Amino acid sequence: MAPDVHDAPIMEAIGERRAQIDDRLSTAVAAGDPPDLYAATRHILTAGGKRLRPAVTLLVGEAVVGADPATVSYESFPTIDGQQVDLMAAATAIEVIQSFTLIHDDIMDDDAMRRGVEAVHEAFDTELAILAGDTLYAKAFELLTDSGARPDRVVAAVDLLAATCVEICEGQAMDIAFESRPQVSTDEYLLMIERKTAVLYATAAAVGAILVGADEEVVDAVYEYGLESGKAFQIQDDVLDLTTPSAVLGKRRGSDLIERKETLITVHARDRGVDVDAIFAAVDGDAEVDMDDAVQQLDAADSIAFAATKARSLTQAAVDRLTVVDESPARRLLVDLAEYLITRGY
Repeated sequence: MAPDVHDAPIMEAIGERRAQIDDRLSTAVAAGDPPDLYAATRHILTAGGKRLRPAVTLLVGEAVVGADPATVSYESFPTIDGQQVDLMAAATAIEVIQSFTLIHDDIMDDDAMRRGVEAVHEAFDTELAILAGDTLYAKAFELLTDSGARPDRVVAAVDLLAATCVEICEGQAMDIAFESRPQVSTDEYLLMIERKTAVLYATAAAVGAILVGADEEVVDAVYEYGLESGKAFQIQDDVLDLTTPSAVLGKRRGSDLIERKETLITVHARDRGVDVDAIFAAVDGDAEVDMDDAVQQLDAADSIAFAATKARSLTQAAVDRLTVVDESPARRLLVDLAEYLITRGY
């Protein structure tokens, strides 16, 4: 899929915010004792990443308040009612939760690489990786409660993030269960990715709105924006897993097929009569030619195109949710970000 015309400005905007997020991460999750635990904890954070979810938190705060990040600090960010909040603490908490989920996900999937480096359980060991993930989980709530927001808003944000972590676990459990099922429906798959992936985008958006004092209508709208764009993001990931070279992805191409994971692409292919189980068996090795053949079969069934079309419709639904937020540069960036999530190449 060709890059969208909005890629350049949105990635520049994300890059500006990513630099500040990375600075905060380096102090929020610093080296400590025991050294091995904190080295494992910091491993995935220092490996890079786009920081899309925490950027959503910052952009929503900017859009709701109408603040210009060039003239205000995220650490003392204005709220609607004239107070201040450390919005960067909340954004950092979101990224820390994301990193916690990736560590545990890599353990369960036995993935060797993440973001172009060894996965934490490979670079250290499984026991330390589990502890590193648990440490990040706790650190996230510590950060959120240190945001300096009004107590009722902190409670609402913490409650939402805790519920989100439960949903992520539910989604992961569904994903694992799908591997041993002969058939998965489109609706089941969409519910799984909503819980496993999209809810953290939704919470990233809603937490930004909650902490700056947005009303319930706006909080609900940006939550839905995150939910719809988060599902589109995951579907685009499914497409990229098949169509992007391993060197670009930072992990092995076709890993979903190798791990026999159901995606919207394979669900659609089964409905079109494709023997997906035979494809799973054929790619159970290192031959790139087998992967090329598998992708050809899925493409011939229009399953990859079907997934791309679904991602596009979800993105439009996400953008439509933003009509409750006043027009501003930040709101336009949120629109561009939703578009970028389905036009990115990795």
